[in-house]
Amino acid sequence: MDKQIDNTLIMNFNFLGVVVAYGMLALSIWITDIPLSAKGYWGMGVLLLTLSLVNFVKYRFEERLRADRLQRLEAAKNDKLLEEYVSDRAA
Repeated sequence: MDKQIDNTLIMNFNFLGVVVAYGMLALSIWITDIPLSAKGYWGMGVLLLTLSLVNFVKYRFEERLRADRLQRLEAAKNDKLLEEYVSDRAA
């Protein structure tokens, strides 16, 4: 239970940090005296970078889950082989 609370707290803190960063970025783009086209270009760049980072984290997470699943399958297979070997030796 404590681990779930810690993860939720960390996730909320990170989410708050991202929201504050986007707010500060939007404010700085809005305040500066640059053409609207440049502001749009910066905004698109930030959004595409965010999309790339989310995808990167998602694929890393899925890869870790896949590796964990394969490791559990291998462990179950080894346990089954050992169990069969022990039962054959006992008989």
